[in-house]
Amino acid sequence: MSLHLPTPLVSTEWLAAHLQEPLLRIVDASTYLASAGRNARAEYAAAHIPGSVFADIDALSDEAAPFPHTLPAPDVLAARFAAFGIGNEHAVVVYDGSGQHFSAPRVWWMLRSMGHTRVAVLDGGFPKWQREERPVTTEVPTPMPAQFTPQFDAARWRDLHAMRANLASHAEQVVDARSSGRFTASEAEPRAGVRGGHIPGARNVHYASLVTADGTLRAPDALREIFSTQGVQLDAPIVASCGSGLTACAVLLALDVAGASHTALYDGSWTEWGSQTDTPVETGPAQ
Repeated sequence: MSLHLPTPLVSTEWLAAHLQEPLLRIVDASTYLASAGRNARAEYAAAHIPGSVFADIDALSDEAAPFPHTLPAPDVLAARFAAFGIGNEHAVVVYDGSGQHFSAPRVWWMLRSMGHTRVAVLDGGFPKWQREERPVTTEVPTPMPAQFTPQFDAARWRDLHAMRANLASHAEQVVDARSSGRFTASEAEPRAGVRGGHIPGARNVHYASLVTADGTLRAPDALREIFSTQGVQLDAPIVASCGSGLTACAVLLALDVAGASHTALYDGSWTEWGSQTDTPVETGPAQ
């Protein structure tokens, strides 16, 4: 019998009540910018949700790709998920320690892109779990390898070629999850050799604006208002972008909750676009 999993979000109450479910897998997908001064693996070793495995997002990426966090080939990614004990029959809850849905949505999107629909993000993440004094452990589980057969959903993924083509077709809206300063180029990009600004025609919805003070995602009506204010139409196709494909997934999560159905990720995101010599760039507010 399969485990019913609310999706795309589960509450801390739901997870606490289902920790012992044999078909549940829990993933700590924490990662941080270097400027945060935090060590995700060390934090996992110090305390994590019982039964959770630590997923290094860099280790889930294509190591040979020229840009960070690139999605690997489906069979490669499937093998890595299987090594975590995640099989096609499992329900998966992903969390991170940011309190802003910084990196957990990336693994949520990765699993979704491999055809695994029974995956959800823990709303509020590990900070909310800890504030509520729910159980934590230092015990690291030894996962039993599972069978994960991917069914890659190409509709959820965009590359540089598709984004170039979209400049002419305007078939899809582009939503940029970076801060306003990076979007407008009023602040420098953190990666050397990457220009400031944004893809022409893009709209700016900073991922951190989508959560409340306790780190939970805003209510659907509030999310719809945020997207509408920024000129994003939820009933039309949307591609999300960010710096390197992480926080764009937080926008995709919010879009899912808000009711958008035709969404995709530009996997190379601004690191790829901004480092080209021939891609057009706009600066200043959205046009």
